[in-house]
Amino acid sequence: MYTLLFKSFFRTKIFLISFVLLMSVGIISIFIGKQYLLKQEKASIAAQEFQLESIKRNLEYHNDDLGLLLYYLRFTMIKQPANISAISIGQSDVNPLLQAVTIRGIEGQKYDTDFENPSLLMSGNLDLGFVIIYLFPLVLIAMTFNLYSEEKELGTWRILTAQTAKKKLFLFKKLMIRVLFVFGILIVLLIIASSVLKIAIDQYFLALFIQSVLYILFWSALCFWMVSYLKGSSFNALVLIASWVVLTILFPAIVNNYVLNKYQVPEALNAMVEQRDGYHEKWDLEKDATMTGFFEAYPQYKNYQVPEDSFSWIWYYGMQHMGDLAAKETSTDMMDKILQRNIFSEKVALFVPTMHAQLNFNSLAGTDMLSHLNFLAALTEFHEDLRLNFYPKIFDNNAADTIDWTKHEAKFYNTERNFNWVALMLPTVLITLFVGFLGVMNLRKL
Repeated sequence: MYTLLFKSFFRTKIFLISFVLLMSVGIISIFIGKQYLLKQEKASIAAQEFQLESIKRNLEYHNDDLGLLLYYLRFTMIKQPANISAISIGQSDVNPLLQAVTIRGIEGQKYDTDFENPSLLMSGNLDLGFVIIYLFPLVLIAMTFNLYSEEKELGTWRILTAQTAKKKLFLFKKLMIRVLFVFGILIVLLIIASSVLKIAIDQYFLALFIQSVLYILFWSALCFWMVSYLKGSSFNALVLIASWVVLTILFPAIVNNYVLNKYQVPEALNAMVEQRDGYHEKWDLEKDATMTGFFEAYPQYKNYQVPEDSFSWIWYYGMQHMGDLAAKETSTDMMDKILQRNIFSEKVALFVPTMHAQLNFNSLAGTDMLSHLNFLAALTEFHEDLRLNFYPKIFDNNAADTIDWTKHEAKFYNTERNFNWVALMLPTVLITLFVGFLGVMNLRKL
C-alpha cells in the first residue's frame, strides 16, 4: 500500500511544485544568511581597524592633553554573532551588533544604530527560520487539504473503500507520506545550512531542529483535524488558509499591538535628551553642584582639586556623568518596559505555536530582544570600566604616551543563550496532541 501511495504522490504536480519551491527558497534563504554573517564579519574587522587607526591619528594631535584626546576617541564593543543566527536573524537587522563609544555620557550613545533602508527593514530578511515558519505550513496545507475530498470528488472513494476495510488507516498513510516529504526537505535544508554556514552541531542546533519538527507536526495535526470533518476541498482550503493567516499574521499583530499600548516604552530619544539637558545645564551652575553628585558616586576622586575660575577635565567629565544620572530613571524604565513586553509575549506564545517557534528560533540564535538588552547592559559596564580606568590618568594630567594603547583594542561580547528543554517542547507537544486527538475523534464516523 505504501509503495503505491508513494508512487501516486510522486507523480502529482503538487509534489514537483512543492519540492522546487521549498528547496529553491530554502537555499536562497541560507545564502541570505551567509551574506548576513559576511556583512557582520566585515563590519567587525572594519571597526577594529578604525579604532587602531583613530587612536594612532589622534595621538599625533593631542598627545599632551589626555582629556581632549579621550573626548574624541571611540572604543568599540562587538557582539559576536553565532553562526546559527543566520538561520534566524530576528531583530539583528534593527539592533546593532557593535557599538563605538567615547568615555563621555553613555545614555546618548547606547541607542546609536546603523543606517538602513526603511523599506528593507519593513519587509525583513528571508532567513531559513522565516521559510520554516511561514512557507512550510502553506506547502503542507496545499498537499493535504484534499486528502479525502479529492477521492470523493473524483469518484474513487467507493472503489478504495471496497478494497480495504481500514479507511481511516488509508487517510493516515496518505497524510504521513506528505508529512515525511516535508520532514525530508527540512532535514536536507538544515544539513545544507550547517555546512554552508558552518554551524556547530551542538545543543542549540539540536533544539532548533526539534522545534522545527514539532512546529511541522502541529500543522500536520491541524491539517488532519480539518480533513477529519470530511468536507469538500474548497471548505478545507478556506479554513486552513484562514488558520494560517490568523496564526502567522493576525494574532501576532494583535499581540504586538496590545503590548505596545499596555507597556508604553519611553523613547530612547527621551533618555538622550535628558542626558544632554542634565549635562548642558551644569554649565550655568556652580561647580560644586556638579562635583557634589560626582563625588558621591565616586568618592575615590574627592582629593582632586576643582578650580572654580577655569576649565578642568574632572569638572567636564563630572558633568557628563551627572547627565547620565539625570537620564538613568528614564533609561531603566525603558529597559523594564521592554523586558515586560518580552515576558508577556513569551506567556502568550505558550498557546500560539507560530509565536512560540519564532521566539524560540530567535532565542536559540541569540537574536532576540533579551539578548540585545544583555548586550546593552554589557556595553554600560564596558563604558564604566573605561571611565574608571582613564579618570585617574586624566585628572593627574598624564601624557597620552604614558598609556599602553595596544591594550585598548575592540572588545568582543559573546551572547549568552539559555533555554529550557521542557519550555521549548511541552507547549507545542500538548497543543499538537490535543488537535490530533480531535481529528481522531472526528474520524470515528468514517
